[in-house]
Amino acid sequence: MTSSPLSPSQAPAERRAAAVRSPRARLTAVTALALVSALALSACGSDDSDKGGDKVKDARTVKDATGADVKVPGKVERVVVLSEMDLDSSLALGVQPVGLTAGRGQQGAPEYLADKAKDITVVGAVTGPDVEKVATAKPDVILAGQIADAQVLKQLKAIAPTVVTVGKAKDWKAALTLTGEVLNKQTEAKDFLAGYDKRVTEVKKGLGGKAGAKVSVARYSAKGTAVMQQGVFISDVLKDLGFERPELQNKKGAGHSTPISDEDIQQIDGDWLFIGTLASKGKDADLFGELQKKPAYRQLGAVKGGKVSVIDGSKWTSLGGSLAAMSVLEDIEKAMGAK
Repeated sequence: MTSSPLSPSQAPAERRAAAVRSPRARLTAVTALALVSALALSACGSDDSDKGGDKVKDARTVKDATGADVKVPGKVERVVVLSEMDLDSSLALGVQPVGLTAGRGQQGAPEYLADKAKDITVVGAVTGPDVEKVATAKPDVILAGQIADAQVLKQLKAIAPTVVTVGKAKDWKAALTLTGEVLNKQTEAKDFLAGYDKRVTEVKKGLGGKAGAKVSVARYSAKGTAVMQQGVFISDVLKDLGFERPELQNKKGAGHSTPISDEDIQQIDGDWLFIGTLASKGKDADLFGELQKKPAYRQLGAVKGGKVSVIDGSKWTSLGGSLAAMSVLEDIEKAMGAK
């Protein structure tokens, strides 16, 4: 049945009531309401904020490594870590994550953290997280390392508040401090850094005249030899100790490590050479044995002088972190005869 048109004599109130009774008018009203609701939801999400940011219990706001403000719980109970440095920092602060991404060249945690992290679920690789596995871990906070992929970050933020912890400088000290804020472990982070500074002073004193030595760090794999330049974890630790570096290693590299050919292997030479693979077992470790037989390698000054130390590459030549830094100090102390 079709509604009759309103006569000019009808009152304004009757005119409005009749309009509301009209099926077409009701459809228009519903459509408008849906549009307003959609716009409201869009506005709420337009800042790309973390899921449930306003519902986070006892929420605190932290500024992540990108400068973004992120609301995190007052008490973090389940944290997923998506980089080697995040895992290292969390363990250093006494927090056991519920999920981790595998370390560089590893099936699970970096070799130097394997015992501490043996019961933590793997939720991805160094190349990126498996978002479904991250969700299954039910985190209340995600430490996203240096992930910069906007789409991946959006997916992670739909699961839990997500904090990018590693800045462009890849400064492990800054990452530890930020992680301390996220996990509400600020005092522990401050104490750890104070302990590190104390150990650096002790090691430098014990090195005596060796403290100004030229130290080279290299990694060997199926792809060949690579050197660690400036702008990476190990170079920062060596700088803290006051070591010099061979010429190439005084420059910032284009990536995490810089490959060199066998013909250029002299570029890894120094007063002391620290070299190894990402794993102490397997094909890379066997390949390193082959490198040691090559004439070019055997002609290096550090090799002929017996000043070579075989290192754990997962600790020295990966993204690194707090526990790695302390362990490296111990390795140097032992290798170079510091007292």
